[in-house]
Amino acid sequence: MRVALINPRFRLPIDTRTTPHLGLAYLGAVSKQRGDTVRIFDADVEDQPVQDFVLEFKPDLVGITANTPQVKQAWRTAKAIKEVWDVPIVIGGPHPSVTSEGLDFESAERPYIDIVVRGEGEAVWLEISKRVEDFKRHSEDKSTRALMDPERHIWDDVLGITYKTSDGQVYRNMDAKPIADLDSLPWPAYDLFKMDRYTNLQPATDHVDGARSFSILTSRGCPYRCTFCSQSIMPIKWRARTPENVIEEWRHLVRDLGAQEIGVLDDSANIRKDRLYRLADLLIAEGLNHVPWIFVNGIRANLAEKPLMAKLKQAGLKRTAFGVETGNPEIMKTIDKNIDHDTIRQAFKNCKEVGLETIGFFIIGLPGETRETMQDTINFAIELDPLIANFSMMTPYPGTKVYEIVKRQGRLLVTDWEDYVFFEQKARYEMGEMTAELVEEMYRRAYRQFYLRPGPILRRVKTKDFWLNLPRNLRIARRTFFKKAEKTELRRAIEAQGSI
Repeated sequence: MRVALINPRFRLPIDTRTTPHLGLAYLGAVSKQRGDTVRIFDADVEDQPVQDFVLEFKPDLVGITANTPQVKQAWRTAKAIKEVWDVPIVIGGPHPSVTSEGLDFESAERPYIDIVVRGEGEAVWLEISKRVEDFKRHSEDKSTRALMDPERHIWDDVLGITYKTSDGQVYRNMDAKPIADLDSLPWPAYDLFKMDRYTNLQPATDHVDGARSFSILTSRGCPYRCTFCSQSIMPIKWRARTPENVIEEWRHLVRDLGAQEIGVLDDSANIRKDRLYRLADLLIAEGLNHVPWIFVNGIRANLAEKPLMAKLKQAGLKRTAFGVETGNPEIMKTIDKNIDHDTIRQAFKNCKEVGLETIGFFIIGLPGETRETMQDTINFAIELDPLIANFSMMTPYPGTKVYEIVKRQGRLLVTDWEDYVFFEQKARYEMGEMTAELVEEMYRRAYRQFYLRPGPILRRVKTKDFWLNLPRNLRIARRTFFKKAEKTELRRAIEAQGSI
């Protein structure tokens, strides 16, 4: 069977990273393992219009991924495909998985979407593929309308999907169970991507060939439920690959694909410290620790003991991030982070003492914030003094506790899913005395107060990568430190492809 997997164009400001979509890489791998002919179409790096791609490839099944700011473009992509090719279209990803807000129905009700996959996709995708293939093999009428005919009962018992039958009725089946044995999954299919068209993992900091920059996932799920985190819609059960299984893929990335850096994308990589000790030992024993690697999304500060960080440093770890979020103790209690500031201080101290670079993630404008509490966060960032301080304005994503709080007590300023696009320096809500103007002012102040100090400036100008990335760094600084009108050219270009 011919399978197309599509990442719709993502309206992001210039200078942000563009890396292969790991979710599609996994779906492509399981489809290849099934024996399908697979193509991945990443609109962020493709020159060809999606309609031309579809007419050329003629897929039997199409899967489209969508996060919140991307979902309308996913709908436009599905519409464009249906206009030229009759094919069942499946949409999945974080946004349509939010059943608490009915966002699976929101997509399934579109006339050009047939099936929505909720949550983890690999096992459900395989079941969908099998049923489409069986239908096309045994049915004389191979149209999508026939495939979705309610009288055929093809989709009645497929777990983890919301689907629309050909009479226009939408049904939500029971949830699928999270994949228990992650070792059973094949490695992400990087051969399906045009790797030379991507950036590296952290292009504002490092100067690495994007074609030699790879991501790896060693665990899934998160046992924590922070009020602000969009990952809270995904499975709560934390599951991990065995270190032996991870090292096999790591070896493949380094020796077969020539990796120059590796980014670990786990949400909670260090839940089991013994697993990381074992992984570190294997990386050292295999001689793979010469390739630097990064915890891109961060690790839990309360589990970042000094001996573990020293061992990971020996195993090639270059940089790790921590979700600090706020510098105010009272605000910290409200976000269900289950951590205190002294523990965070110790985690940064441990990393610095063993020679690891650090990143701090900070949020400006959490519910209940004031000018003073936001200044506490800026001051705490300066005290911790990570290599990189990443400040963001609180964005209430659907499905999170913050979203519910803002709907009840505040005012959402986003009127369109595309308003959720990252890095645009715009507040997404107001609540109480916390106005959009105040949040945006404190956001810009955070970057100026942190980075326009002698220490961070000297650290950066001493690095070779800073000078290699100088034009990019100057553009980022200009956009971040100073208020600037939103660039609307790309948004208008995308919306011109068709109204939704």
